[in-house]
Amino acid sequence: MLREQLRRDRELSFMPDSWLHIVQAREIQSANVVASYHSYGFEPQTQDINGALLRAGKILLLPRTLKNRDIEWVAWDGSEKSLKKSGKVYEPVGEAFTDLSAIDVVIVPALHIDREGNRLGQGGGSYDRALSRIAGWKIGIVGAAELGGVRLPIESHDQKVDAAATPTLLLRFTLNGAGHP
Repeated sequence: MLREQLRRDRELSFMPDSWLHIVQAREIQSANVVASYHSYGFEPQTQDINGALLRAGKILLLPRTLKNRDIEWVAWDGSEKSLKKSGKVYEPVGEAFTDLSAIDVVIVPALHIDREGNRLGQGGGSYDRALSRIAGWKIGIVGAAELGGVRLPIESHDQKVDAAATPTLLLRFTLNGAGHP
């Protein structure tokens, strides 16, 4: 299956790169509320991105997975003490952030993003459900070899991202609210 092959490829080629350049994107610069994630294992690393967002005074949200595999967002202050291990991931503790219309940007993990902005995640559909409720700018971060190439199979529930980033590239698929590519 494609997902397993992409996981193996990622593990074999993993390098702890930085995606910090994305915080210079105009969509992130103008954002007040940014939803990100706390990376683990061979995922694109988010520690430096999350730290930069907090230093810039952004409200930073991290996902918490519910029993039904949906995601709710929780404000995070950057403290490791306010994270709780849940399976392989660390999730924030605290009250859920309920004003989804206030989320300006969502940074999401992906195993692969194709040239049309289709994203392949881990397979649970959690991010697709969450992204369907958020109007903000959606950017997926992937390794250099995980962008383009393979055209991904899509299903009716799949949510596209507006942009993708590798450690050296930011590629926009859609126009932002200002009408600029």
